[in-house]
Amino acid sequence: MTARFLTPRTATELAMATGLGRVRRIFLKNFETRISIGIHDFEKQAKQRVIVNVDLYLDPDGKVERDHIDETVDYDFVRSEIVGLADSSHFNLQETFCEKILAICLARPGVLAARVSSEKLDVYPDCESVGFEIFRTR
Repeated sequence: MTARFLTPRTATELAMATGLGRVRRIFLKNFETRISIGIHDFEKQAKQRVIVNVDLYLDPDGKVERDHIDETVDYDFVRSEIVGLADSSHFNLQETFCEKILAICLARPGVLAARVSSEKLDVYPDCESVGFEIFRTR
């Protein structure tokens, strides 16, 4: 399957967009972290608050029969990888930050597709956030 750039909001939209028919999804919702990000000099002076959302779309035929973590994708890795990435270096662009998270997610066994978004919370006083979102299949 070739990479497609879509932004489905629901499992149903993903199923329709990719032709998978059904979907299993694990998500990390509204994870707030601080990261050195931005192109302006003042943005490079201090870390900014950023919200990260990740949806991992799993093998729709996967089954959890023994109620054991090795039967699914353990979502702990997503949070810890984001923390490590946020602490690793400065990012000029949210696009770069999201692409790196996406690559980590798609490299994980059992993940067929992923959606990643980031939102800088303190950019403008008159809006909630400014962000970027990307979706890709393996």
